[in-house]
Amino acid sequence: MSVQQELNFDRQAPPPRPPRRQGKGKAQYDKRRIALAAAGALALIAGLTALIVSLSGPRRVSKEALAAASPAPVIAPAPALRVREEIIAKGRTLSQILSGWGFSGADIERLKADVKPVADLNRIIAGRRLRFISDSEGVLRSIEYDLDDLRFLVITRDGAGFKAEAKPYPFEVRAEFIWGTVEDNVISAFAKRGEGALLALTMTDLFAWDIDFYTELRRGDEFRMVYEKKFLDGKFAGYGNILAAEFVNRGRPFQAYRFEYPDTRKADYFDREAKSVRKEFLRSPIPYAAVTSGFSYSRFHPILKVYTAHLGIDLGAPEGTPVHATADGVVVSAGPNDGAGNMIHLRHKNSYETMYLHLSRILVAPGERVEAGKVIGLVGTTGESTGPHLDYRIRQGGTFVNPLSAKFAPVSPLRPEFKDAFDRQAQWCDLMLDAPSLVLSAVAR
Repeated sequence: MSVQQELNFDRQAPPPRPPRRQGKGKAQYDKRRIALAAAGALALIAGLTALIVSLSGPRRVSKEALAAASPAPVIAPAPALRVREEIIAKGRTLSQILSGWGFSGADIERLKADVKPVADLNRIIAGRRLRFISDSEGVLRSIEYDLDDLRFLVITRDGAGFKAEAKPYPFEVRAEFIWGTVEDNVISAFAKRGEGALLALTMTDLFAWDIDFYTELRRGDEFRMVYEKKFLDGKFAGYGNILAAEFVNRGRPFQAYRFEYPDTRKADYFDREAKSVRKEFLRSPIPYAAVTSGFSYSRFHPILKVYTAHLGIDLGAPEGTPVHATADGVVVSAGPNDGAGNMIHLRHKNSYETMYLHLSRILVAPGERVEAGKVIGLVGTTGESTGPHLDYRIRQGGTFVNPLSAKFAPVSPLRPEFKDAFDRQAQWCDLMLDAPSLVLSAVAR
């Protein structure tokens, strides 16, 4: 393909969104909404991007935006500060590092004790950064330590002791749009649009309640999504929230809109009818695992050499592959169980139970509460097994059901008092999902 052909391909408009299901599933276009998007698309793209980010929750305003919004006050220049950064080497302790800055042993122990309610500095992590901020005369003013991808620790003097505060990084958050068509898998489809595997997997997790991305994915499936990207000092620093997404699997559209409750600040995802996209159970405990043996009341057992019932499904995966709980529940048992090998048995609401057999490792204990998606064990080949795989079973009211054909109800829908606010936010998200294809179509003409 020539460079010009590649450029032309990239300028093609994304395919029209399939009609959203309304009522009892009948697909209809809202012509007035499309007409509105077409008329204002060119002017709306930039404004909608900023607006949707603001709708998704409070965000830090950039310094540039603040400077443009108000005149700069006349103030005395701040004293010049010097920053020396050190990447923590493996095996190096905080005491070794601080002693090079003139801290006595007593000072170091006092610092650790004062900071401990906020962070335990007895175990600093190799590869993370420490920053020492001093003034022009060389006096140390503060120490910063990266706690994780979202927060850093600030340590300052407080009289004879020290005080510490965990602060969020001053990320600049931008809303961006992506669309694509699946040719072989979702990760490669995202890569063709310049985005990473983490964003692709985050989207598949969002729709994993309805779609098994190994058994049900088809060539030609389509996706489009509005999502956040975080930048620190102008450099990409990771992905934020997915604000709205649509995945069309075998002609069936699935939508998800993020909504943050104003009173609790907790967020969840809902479809256009304000039903939760989460179901009682995930479709699979191992994303992208192949089904090597199905549910059957008469299957030839490869070890026993007799026909027996196989009341679950076998998922082939390498030994050590993480196994996820498919629903919120409580661990009934976790340990060796004869031919099942290492097995985990979970109890869920509505008389459901799940079992995970032949594990190499068990990562939960009896009585422990787990959430859907939590890694509870690793694939193995213990018990009566001819190779690494997971035997996954679901039982309801004492009767085993086929995990591939079972239908599960959504969890709690959107709280009714926020329906109007959700609808307004979802309408703006719809414009963002529709407008790029309208703009690109207009440019192509």
